[in-house]
Amino acid sequence: MKIRKALVPIAGLGTRLFPASHACKKEFFPVVGPDGIARPLLHHQIIDLIDAGIEKICIIVGAGEERSVIDYFRGPREPYVERLEKYPDLAQETEKMQSALNHISFAVQEHQRGFGHAVYQGKTFANGDPILLCLGDHLFRGNNESCHRQLMRAYQTCGGKSVSAVNRIHAADLKGYGTIAGKRRPTNPDLIDVSLIIEKPAIETAKKELVVDGLESGEYLGWFGMHALSPTIYDILRDMIANNIKQRGEFQLTYAQELERRQEGYCALEIRDGKRFDFGVPQDFVKSVAEFAIA
Repeated sequence: MKIRKALVPIAGLGTRLFPASHACKKEFFPVVGPDGIARPLLHHQIIDLIDAGIEKICIIVGAGEERSVIDYFRGPREPYVERLEKYPDLAQETEKMQSALNHISFAVQEHQRGFGHAVYQGKTFANGDPILLCLGDHLFRGNNESCHRQLMRAYQTCGGKSVSAVNRIHAADLKGYGTIAGKRRPTNPDLIDVSLIIEKPAIETAKKELVVDGLESGEYLGWFGMHALSPTIYDILRDMIANNIKQRGEFQLTYAQELERRQEGYCALEIRDGKRFDFGVPQDFVKSVAEFAIA
């Protein structure tokens, strides 16, 4: 089944970017694109999803936060629009923003109970369909094809199994990422049949258990920030929440993905033709803002 729906969680508080995130949500922080136009991070995300062929986008928000998203995409009022007439490229943005709003709906996460819990709020939106899940504080760019399209195509290749985008990380990075073990497919080496998923593994655990052929010593494959998820993930998250199954005090999506792997198998796609931009912490934000502006 082709993926036509996407989920973008932005309900987190953005505590690592406080106090700026107290002024506005980090997903509204300005990011200049290669076209020289400054847009909020979330706006870039929505553009990329629509360009990749996504028809419906559900944004997971905290209580009452949907209003700020709607107000933004509705665009400015008339006095502001008149001032934009001298900048034709910027004036066109108002029409594009209003058009993007037609693709957007919302689900509310009332309480912060983990990333898996946030994703579960999109169950009604998914309605039994596969979804493309993209981290709200990341952007992605492919060299020859969008990362979104690469992953959606991999989902079809894997016959409906969930597929997570991964990239190469080093031992020092393990503390920040879900990490996999698995075996590459001979006919498509970037596609991996996953044999284990662990969230933020210890280095010794990774050395022993998280092996993928074709990597250099000290290299691992960790989450890229984008997942093509089969409808099964919602059944697993439902059971986790009902039975209060938590890791580190929260309902973790990565553990649900490992449970899904045990039930029906799981795949990963190593993204070589593309890059992710992480805006979630100050140091990464500065780096990503500078790099994202370059075509």
